[in-house]
Amino acid sequence: MRLHFLRLSPVARIALGLVGLLISLLMAVDLVFGLLPDRSEIARQVRQQLSESLAVQATAQLQAGDMSALQRTLREVLERNHDLRSVAVRQSSGVVLVQVGDHPQYWHPPEDGSSTLTQVRVPVFAEGRAWGEVELVFRPVLPESLVEWLTYPPFVVLALIGALAFGAFYLYLRRVLEYLDPAKVVPDRVRTAFDTLAEGVMVLDEKGRVMLANNAFRSFHPDARELATGTPANALRWLVSGFHCSPDDFPWVRAMASRSALSGETVEIPRPGEDEPLRAIVGCSPIQDGQGRLRGCLVNFSDVTILHRINDQLLVTLTELEASKDEIRRQNEALHRLATRDPMTGCLNRRAFFDAVDPLYATLLAEGGEVCCIMGDIDHFKSFNDRYGHAVGDLVIKSVAKCMGASLRECDLLCRYGGEEFCFILPGSTQEQAAEVAERVRHSIETQAGAAVRDIPGLRITSSFGVASIKLGAKDAPELIDQADNALYESKKSGRNRVSVWSGARSVGAEAEAEA
Repeated sequence: MRLHFLRLSPVARIALGLVGLLISLLMAVDLVFGLLPDRSEIARQVRQQLSESLAVQATAQLQAGDMSALQRTLREVLERNHDLRSVAVRQSSGVVLVQVGDHPQYWHPPEDGSSTLTQVRVPVFAEGRAWGEVELVFRPVLPESLVEWLTYPPFVVLALIGALAFGAFYLYLRRVLEYLDPAKVVPDRVRTAFDTLAEGVMVLDEKGRVMLANNAFRSFHPDARELATGTPANALRWLVSGFHCSPDDFPWVRAMASRSALSGETVEIPRPGEDEPLRAIVGCSPIQDGQGRLRGCLVNFSDVTILHRINDQLLVTLTELEASKDEIRRQNEALHRLATRDPMTGCLNRRAFFDAVDPLYATLLAEGGEVCCIMGDIDHFKSFNDRYGHAVGDLVIKSVAKCMGASLRECDLLCRYGGEEFCFILPGSTQEQAAEVAERVRHSIETQAGAAVRDIPGLRITSSFGVASIKLGAKDAPELIDQADNALYESKKSGRNRVSVWSGARSVGAEAEAEA
């Protein structure tokens, strides 16, 4: 936390320092020569006299047996002596006969039976022998509270001397320093020229003290308006806190150390009552005389707060544009998915399937690559709809599609070809590999698809598959799919829940014509 006196002018600080030296000197002289009376010794003597006088009176009243008179005497003594806290008369046996004040609370004598400045014991004699003692408790000589210290005579004297000395020193120094002000070195015409500049300018001497600061610089911060000439630039907390570096790295320090100009440094100056700091670009140019000796540094501050504000607004705008682009991209992806995917299963729809398959097939055909097609169909699917309803039928299709997708690679294409019919395209797969994939999918559907339809416990789902390879002469994708469809027909005809590989048999259409 910054102390308030640090904000005082240099003249006031020097005056306070001189006052401190004066008071220290007075205290040292008093310690050596004893200029001020010893309050402890005076108090000891007064308290000793009071104690002995009270002991005499108490002895007389005790011999007379007048305890009420003794009580009144002790009370009057207590009331008339502000330094006295309590009084008691105690027999040698330890029995307290009379006491005034809160004596048990305050009476704490030394264990050896001696007296102190605050705990006084005076013996009382009767018939030539020790009868008891009078116990007196006094307040400490030094003050015990802030209020008492403020009214303590030596403190009051020192405070008065300090106040008078501060006023005298301050007035004297102000008058003298007017003739020693280093700012007088700068001609008025130079000051006027600097004040016309829009940039903030600060001129430092070789020790880093401010010799000149123009109006633009003084407008940066409220504390800069009363900037005193000769103030070290490193002591301008409102300024140096904006660099976020050690004092050795301040730009003017580095510029004077390297004897070279620096530019491009940035500073953020917090401004009271404003959320946005003042942002400036700092440039430093060392000042040298004709012999190359360093004489100071010229520091200029270019206010770029508005530019930073515009940049921040641009960044916000760019961020919003990026967010809009992301949202548009997300919506486009959603639209693309709606246009290319089956909404029930997430598989490619028929149009998107052929858009992808036709160029792929043409490329593989031209390069002599491998590609296989698998056609799959849910066995007796109509019975699910007839027996359980279309809602269960939809669940069956979803479950089967999930089993199919789990067995394929990323490069494979899966399409919902018809109601319960699916088509696979496997790039790079041989006929044997495709048959293995079809068998794996068939087994997965048989063992897992029914359990996934939880609405119908124990539901059994099977599928039939047909496999065809490009190596058997299909000139395009539709022909390859037709060959796989012929193989699928063979699986159905052979009892369903199996995989058949097309080997050149006639098409489904030809078989249907023969049966007709």
